[in-house]
Amino acid sequence: MKITDIKSFIVGVNNKNLMVVKVETDNGVYGIGQGGTTTREKAMVGMIEHIRHFLIGKDPRRIEDINQEIYRSQYYEGGTIISATTSAIDLALWDILGKHLNTPIWQLLGGASRNHVTCYIDGPAGSGDTFADQAANLVKTGWKTIRFTPETGDPQFRQDKDSIFEPWESIRWTAKQMKSVRNKVGPDIKLAVDYHHRLNVAEAAFFCREVEDVGLLFLEEPIRSESPQAYAALRQMTPMPFAIGEEFSGIYVFSPFIEQGLANYVRLDICNVGGFTAARKVAAMAEAHYLDIVPHTPQGPICLAASVHLCSAIHNFAILEYPWETAQVPSDLFPRQPQLEKDHFLLPQFPGLGIEFNEEVASHYPPVPWEAPHFRRRDGSFTNY
Repeated sequence: MKITDIKSFIVGVNNKNLMVVKVETDNGVYGIGQGGTTTREKAMVGMIEHIRHFLIGKDPRRIEDINQEIYRSQYYEGGTIISATTSAIDLALWDILGKHLNTPIWQLLGGASRNHVTCYIDGPAGSGDTFADQAANLVKTGWKTIRFTPETGDPQFRQDKDSIFEPWESIRWTAKQMKSVRNKVGPDIKLAVDYHHRLNVAEAAFFCREVEDVGLLFLEEPIRSESPQAYAALRQMTPMPFAIGEEFSGIYVFSPFIEQGLANYVRLDICNVGGFTAARKVAAMAEAHYLDIVPHTPQGPICLAASVHLCSAIHNFAILEYPWETAQVPSDLFPRQPQLEKDHFLLPQFPGLGIEFNEEVASHYPPVPWEAPHFRRRDGSFTNY
């Protein structure tokens, strides 16, 4: 079996773009994958054009070898675009292998470690004073774990590129909201907060103290992650569990955060880290330090499907993100995609990823002009998304 072509598609759904890759072979079996370059998909299309010439003709079952060659074959190895491209190709190759063997990928990863994959849901990212009521409604529908994304409390705040984000305003408002949520839903519902690395060390430490009595399952990405030393300083200031790693490209970035005890939950994204091949290595690294995996999944249905396979197989899995805004996309574009059962996914039964992509209708979903928020403070200075 040989690779005959590699195609890329940027499709716009739910006001967001998905970067889909299709790897074709000479025996008619094909695989699909996805890269995690949110808002920078064209860079990945260019990367695929750079590498497709040396991938065509290769045996798609040599997955580890191809993964290494994509990652290492340029003078400046690694980086976000290379790692995302490696991820997309890797997922497609595992999809091919599973289809070729008529087996779901979780079986190829060692078989099932559990009977279903439990999820948490992204809580409301809307305005004002509705967090507690919306959380209560989610609990009524069966959700036992809810994560929230902080805001500012400012009625003018929007999750778009022109919003004002003042960290201290957000900290006070979010702490108040989370205390209201806890009072509303009681002690048995697990709660988490994702700060999208919008704080500095002092601000993050203050927020952790403000919500000590809430009892968070974890605080996700409170500060930027370029400096493990900054996380080490924050770790000395608070016992709060941290979930870190959704934007990490490649396995090596995880090493200091796992080995130095800076992360309590490993937040890998299978579409950024290097596909199944790299995700298994990160999971093993984490398991050696008694850490569980909490995968990041908002890239779309391919990312979600791949994450369900990974979480079905690995032992050190905590809980999976269910991104309600991006989990379900039009059925003519993806005729088969993961289906949630209450708050969990059952083990996939179809070969490979078990997801279908209809390239014939991809042109009906052109890329959308979406950009991640460009937040600024009230003085006009730029701050983090």
